[in-house]
Amino acid sequence: MPDIAVVDYGMGNLRSVAKALVHVAPGRAIEVTADAAVIRRSPRVVLPGQSAMPDCMRCLNESGLRDVVLEAARDRPFLGICLGLQMLFDDSEEGPTRCLGTLAGRVVRFREEAMFDRDGGRLKVPHMGWSPVRQRRAHPLWHGIADETRFYFAHSYYPVPARPDLTVASADYPTAFTCAIASANIFAVQFHPEKSHLAGLQLLTNFVTWDGRA
Repeated sequence: MPDIAVVDYGMGNLRSVAKALVHVAPGRAIEVTADAAVIRRSPRVVLPGQSAMPDCMRCLNESGLRDVVLEAARDRPFLGICLGLQMLFDDSEEGPTRCLGTLAGRVVRFREEAMFDRDGGRLKVPHMGWSPVRQRRAHPLWHGIADETRFYFAHSYYPVPARPDLTVASADYPTAFTCAIASANIFAVQFHPEKSHLAGLQLLTNFVTWDGRA
């Protein structure tokens, strides 16, 4: 039985996430799995995601893993990454698509008319590359990570939580958007810790030992 299950619903950067977890927790059993029974018994669960939201939700529903993902998000340390963050909210403009509805809020696209930097230069969508992450409140998963540390992003959409207190970090592109949320046993990020060098590895290390409480 794995210590950490990485949910394989047919989408997402699964191997890179699993490889990073193995690196930071060599003594733990890490398994990429599409087996609902295995996920149900795993004490920690990671939900990655990439590509388009309609495809991700379709694959999750067709995989038969929707219910066990919802269950895991209720009762154990749960880490969402990229679309694994966005899927937790009610719906996304991409599609548009109904999501899991674990957290109240919407996922919206960067507005093309607002994509200008301070010098008037045009910013591209998707937002790709390294951006400083501003920690909005303390959380165990920020342990050992300085405020304004840069993480790697690759996305065109971002969450707008209905409850502002869900936001534990923001980044600017060009204005502030929510890039990390926390609620009870859930922590989820828009950036990719598995691609974010030492800071990303520290966040994953923190998740491995997190008891699921803020």
